[in-house]
This record gives sequence, structure tokens and C-alpha cells, in this order.
Amino acid sequence: MYKKILRLSIPNIITNITVPLLGMVDLAIVGHLGDEKYIGAIAIGTAIFNLIYWNFGFLRMGTSGFAAQAFGARNLEECMHVLVRALSVAVSVAILVLALQLFIGKIAMGFMHAEGVMKRLALDYFFVRIWAAPATLSLYVFKGWFIGMQNSRTPMYIAITINIVNIVFSLLFVTVFRLGIEGVAWGTVIAQFSGVLFSVIAWLKYYGRLSRYFSIRKSLDWKSLLRFFHINGDIFLRTLCLVIVFTFFTSASSGMGKMVLAVNTLFMQMFILFSYIMDGFAYAGEALVGRYVGAENRRMLQKSVKHIIVWGAGIAILFTVIYLFFLEPLLSLFTNNDVIVETARESQEWIVAVPLAGFLAFVYDGVLVGATQAGIMRNVMFVATVFFFAIYYGFYPLMGNEALWCAFIVYLLVRGIMQFILSRKIIFSK
Repeated sequence: MYKKILRLSIPNIITNITVPLLGMVDLAIVGHLGDEKYIGAIAIGTAIFNLIYWNFGFLRMGTSGFAAQAFGARNLEECMHVLVRALSVAVSVAILVLALQLFIGKIAMGFMHAEGVMKRLALDYFFVRIWAAPATLSLYVFKGWFIGMQNSRTPMYIAITINIVNIVFSLLFVTVFRLGIEGVAWGTVIAQFSGVLFSVIAWLKYYGRLSRYFSIRKSLDWKSLLRFFHINGDIFLRTLCLVIVFTFFTSASSGMGKMVLAVNTLFMQMFILFSYIMDGFAYAGEALVGRYVGAENRRMLQKSVKHIIVWGAGIAILFTVIYLFFLEPLLSLFTNNDVIVETARESQEWIVAVPLAGFLAFVYDGVLVGATQAGIMRNVMFVATVFFFAIYYGFYPLMGNEALWCAFIVYLLVRGIMQFILSRKIIFSK
């Protein structure tokens, strides 16, 4: 079981690590255009798309759980219906996003407070890259479906392909055709659609035999759609709370001064690094839990969850040690400002506490997605979010930035512990 989890996790971890490379490549290219306004514009544009697409993460998570359960039940027809159903929703949402692009762009720019040339450049980037919406949302579905089918290697290959294509075309459009920031956006659009093409080719190669089960009518029957939207509606609300907490974290940090904002931003990068690794094991949990729930194999279900917890605890201990003894070299990768590094070291205990406080939340996100128990995730996230804001506003006058980190640690603990308790009671006592 340990090897099976690792075999599913490692490709997912590699896939997760490649995700920020798209943004890093775009920043690196525009960073050589000779003016900081390009960097600011692409940072604003990227933030807008992160805000848009993050809320549609249910397309990946929900698809993964449904596909894994159908796979475990050896119901190949339903495996096909899950894919068609999710892709239909993804394309429909993408069409809506494209239709509302002028409204979305205007509202988003209002939130970002961009003005002048930077606003114009950000809008240039936005109105080109928005055409990748059908591909981006479809890729969420393909990734979730492949993971649910116990195939984590194909999403890894897709992610690598997307990054290579993005580098090649962005450089071509910027350095050869002199398209500036729009060239970077077109490179991303082409890269996303190349990912969809690769996904279709991979599906035809490995799962083409399922095409005989293709049926729009059966895939989109009313009962199945209601269950799909019910589960994914819960995931959407859960994700919305997640976005609120992380957005507020940055907003609150910015109100405490540039130094606090700089340190908290670096610490959040440490958290994101940890999350990329833990998400790999969470995805393995989605695949295995969904498989054994579908197969109604309670013994293997409990065994897989136990082993994923052990893996998660091991990774958490490893990161705790790294952040305890090697934090300064890690921070030096992000900044050469000695004052920022020294200030961060004075608050080191908070980032050291994050892995142990947060690993259960990641593990049980995967468990609950695989079991399609999104209602638990939603309710727990509501409670954790209330704890976060209650602790922050209750202790901020006395503790300042420490209240923000204390609230974040409790937020992670509440998510992990409550999901652990409720999932054992509801899922494993059946």
C-alpha cells in the first residue's frame, strides 16, 4: 500500500510543482522587456485569473471522486458519463466567462486598483488570455478524471507539455514578433489548448474503448446532474471560504506595514511549497478512497486512509525539521534583504508549526473528495473560517501579526481535526 500511494503521489507532486512555472515563465519573459510596468501588469493579470479559476477547482475535485468511485465499482459506462458530464459543465462555464469578459475585466480591475499604463497593459493581457478559458477548465476535468482512474502519470506529462509549449511560443511571440505582453498571453492560450489536445490523444490511447459508452442523454440525465451540482456546489462553497481566508491574510498583512507584508509573503511561499507536496498525497487519497468506496471494500478503504495519514505525518515532520533548521537558506532563495530574513527568523515558530498543524487538513481533503462527502468539507470549512476571523479580531489589538498567524494555525487544526472525526463517524462506520 505504501508503494501504491507513492506511485500515485510522486507524479502528482511533479504536476503541482510545474503549475507555478507558467506564471514564473511569463514573469521572466516580460521582466526582460525593460520596464517594471510589464511585471506589474502581468502580476495583476495572473492574480485575476487565479481568482477566477480557483473558484472552479470543483471541476477537478468533483470529477476525481466520481471517476474513482465508478472505477472502483468497475462501472466503465459511468466512468465515461462522468467525463462527458464534467466536460459539458466546464465548456458551458467557459462560454459564460467569455460572454461576460468585459464585465469581469472591469470589476477585476476595480479590485486591483490598477491605473494608467499598467491598467491598459493588464487589460491587454487579460483580454487575450481569457480565450484560454475553455481549455483551462477542460484541463481541470481531464486532470481529475485521470487521477480518479488511478492514472497520475498522464496529468504529469500534460503539465510538462503545457510548460514547454508555453515557453516556446511566448518567447517566439515576444522576441521575434514583438507582440509584448499580448505575446505572452497568446503563448499561454496556445499552451493550454495544446494541453487539451494532449489530453484527448492520451484518452484515445488508453481509454478509447470507452467511447462505445458515449451518450449525451445518459451523461446529462437529470438525476446525475443534480448529484453532480450538489457535490460540486459544496466544494465551490468550501473553496470560496478558502479564497476569502487567503485573500484576507494578504490584505491584513499589507495593513501592518511593508516589513510584515514581506515576511508573511515569504512564509506563505513556504506554506505553498509544503502544500504542493501534501496535495500530491491528497490526490492519491482521492484516487484510492474513491476506488475502494466504489468497490465497497471497507478493509482496503481503511488501510489506504491509514497509510496516507502515515505518509502525511512523515512529510509534515520532514518539513518541520527543514523549517526549523534550514529556514534562512530557503528564505535567501527569495530575497537578499538581510533585514527581512532576520525579521522572519524572529517569527520562525509560526512557519515551523504549519506542517504539523496542517497535514491532516490536506490528507482528509483527499479522503473526503474521494468519498464524495463534500458536505463535510463545506461545513468544516465554514466552522474553521469562523474560528479564523474570531481569533484574529479577538486578539489582534493585543498580538498584532501574531494574532493573524495564531488564527491561521487554529484554522488549519480545526479543518484537520474536524474532518478526521466526522469522516470516521460518517464514512467508516457504515
